[in-house]
Amino acid sequence: MDLLQGKQGLVFGVANERSYAWHISKSLIDHGADCAFGVLPGDKMRARARLAIENLKLREEWVHPCDCSNDEDLFRIFDAYARDHDRLDFLIHSIAYADKSWLQPGAFPGTPRNVFMQAMDISVYSLVTMAERARPMMKESGGGSILSMSYLGAERAIPGYNVMGVAKAALEASTRYLANDMGEDNIRVNSISGGPLKTLAAAAIKGFKSLLSHDARRSPLARNVTGSDVGGTAVYLVSDLGAGVTGETIHVDCGASMVGF
Repeated sequence: MDLLQGKQGLVFGVANERSYAWHISKSLIDHGADCAFGVLPGDKMRARARLAIENLKLREEWVHPCDCSNDEDLFRIFDAYARDHDRLDFLIHSIAYADKSWLQPGAFPGTPRNVFMQAMDISVYSLVTMAERARPMMKESGGGSILSMSYLGAERAIPGYNVMGVAKAALEASTRYLANDMGEDNIRVNSISGGPLKTLAAAAIKGFKSLLSHDARRSPLARNVTGSDVGGTAVYLVSDLGAGVTGETIHVDCGASMVGF
C-alpha cells in the first residue's frame, strides 16, 4: 500500500524493536514513507537503536544522535535534516522519561522538584520545541502531521505511574495548544494514547506486568494492544485520510480505557 508515498519525516524515540517508535516507523515505511531518526546519544544506546533501525530494511539510513533536553542538539538535528531532505511531512515524538525510583505505588507525594521538572522537560517541553523547529519546513511542504505518544495515566491515577502521568497530562494539553496555534500553517498535532506495551520505558514502572494482565482481562477485545495497532493509527493520522483531525488524543488500547473496573 502507498498511502504515504512521497512523504518524509523525522522519528524520535526508537530504542529497540519493542518501542512504540519502532512499530510506528515500520507501519509508516510499509505504507511508503521515508523515515529519518533521532536517537539517544551514547555508544550503547546508539548501537541498540541502530540495530533496530537496520531491521526496518530502509533504502537509506539517516540516524543522528540527539539529547532532547539540550537545545543545541535539537537545533543541530533539525538543521541537519533540512540539509539532507527537501521536505518534512511528519514528526513522531515518542519520548518520555522519569526517574524510575519514583515510579512505584505511593511514591508520588515525595517526588523531588528536580525529578518532577526533568520529567516535564524531557516528556513535554521537548514536543513543544520540536514542533517549533519543525514548523518552517512543514509550512514549506504545505503542512504536516505531528504525533506524540501518551497513556491512560494522563487521565486516571494508575498506581506507580506517578509523575509520568502528570507529564502525560501536560503532553496532551500541549497537543491541543500546539494544534490551535499551528493549524494556520496546515500543521496537525495529535497524540495517540496507547495501551501498555512491553518496552524499555515500561520496565521502569513497578507492577507493570499486573497492568498488562488487568488490561487484557477487562478490554472489550480481550487482549493487550500491539505495536502494529498503534502503527496503523499513526499511518491514518499522518496520511491525507486524517486531514481533518487535529488536537485529539486517540486511544488505541483495545477499548480498555472506556470500560469500568
